Amino acid sequence: MSTLLIAEHDSADLKVSTRNTLSAAAKLGGDVDILIVGHNCQAAAQAAAGLAGVRKVLVADAAHLADGLAENLANLTEQAVRAGGYSHVLTPATTFGKNFLPRVAAMLDVAQISDIVGVVDANTFVRPIYAGNALCTVESRDGIKVISVRPSAFEAAIDGGSAAVEAVTSPADTGTTRLVGRELSVSARPELGAAKVVVSGGRGLGSGDNYRRLLEPLADKLGAALGASRAAVDAGFVPNDFQVGQTGKIVAPQLYIAVGISGAIQHLAGMKESKVIVAINKDPDAPIFQVADYGLVADLFEAVPQITASI
Repeated sequence: MSTLLIAEHDSADLKVSTRNTLSAAAKLGGDVDILIVGHNCQAAAQAAAGLAGVRKVLVADAAHLADGLAENLANLTEQAVRAGGYSHVLTPATTFGKNFLPRVAAMLDVAQISDIVGVVDANTFVRPIYAGNALCTVESRDGIKVISVRPSAFEAAIDGGSAAVEAVTSPADTGTTRLVGRELSVSARPELGAAKVVVSGGRGLGSGDNYRRLLEPLADKLGAALGASRAAVDAGFVPNDFQVGQTGKIVAPQLYIAVGISGAIQHLAGMKESKVIVAINKDPDAPIFQVADYGLVADLFEAVPQITASI
C-alpha cells in the first residue's frame, strides 16, 4: 500500500495544508510520496523532501504547469497514480484540491471521499455531513481511494526527513483552457486558513468602514488573521477570500473571536473546531453563543474598542 500526496505550494514553499494532509496520510500506513507540480518549484520540492515520513518527492516542472490549471494537473496526477501503482491519492480540501481532484476521481473511475476529518483504517474514513452537524463513517472498496483532507482536522507534519527527489515527465498541455488573470489579496497578516488567532466580523458591523475601523486594530494587536461571515461578504464589507464557513474557508485556530456574527449553521460549520471561541453580540439569543466558550452580550461598537485598548 502506498499513498501519493499532491502538494499545495507557492513554488517557494509548501502551504501548511500540505503538512496537515501528510499527517492524515501517515495514519494510513505504508509509504507516502509527494507530488510537486508547477514551474521553477525546486524550492518547494526541497521543503517537501525535508518532511518526516516522506519516502520520495516527485517533481513535475514545466511552463504549462505554472498556472495550476485543473485539466493539466488532473492529467498529470492520473499518470503518476497509474505509473506508481498508488492505492491512495490525497490532497488538501482547499480551493486547490477542490479545483482538480474530482477530475482525477472521474478519470480513475472511482468515487471521491471528500473533506475527511479522521482515518479509521486504510479503507474507512470519517467526514462531516449536514453542515458539520453530524459525522459519517464511510468505507470504500475502490481499488484506488481518492481523498481530500480537511487541514484543520490534523496536526501539521514536522521536518526531519531526507527523501529523494525525482523528476517526472508531464503530459503535454491540454490547451483547453488558459489563465486570463488572477487577482490576489495581499496582506501582511497571517493567512486565514493557517492562523492561530482569527478575528471575524459579521453583518452586525454595519459597513466595510466599520469592519476595518474596529477589527483591524484588534487583529493587529493580536497578530491575527481577519475573517468574515457570509453575510458580511455578501454585503460587500470585505472580499470573498475573507469568508469563513461551509462555502468559505474552514478554520480551527487556537482563538476565534466572532464580532457581530449571529451564528448561522453555514458559518458555524467553518469555525466550530476552534480551540477557544469568543463571541461578541448584543443579542443574548444569538446561536453563536451555543458554541462559544466565552460570550459577551454587549454593543460591539463600545466593546471592541475597549478590548483593543486594554491589550
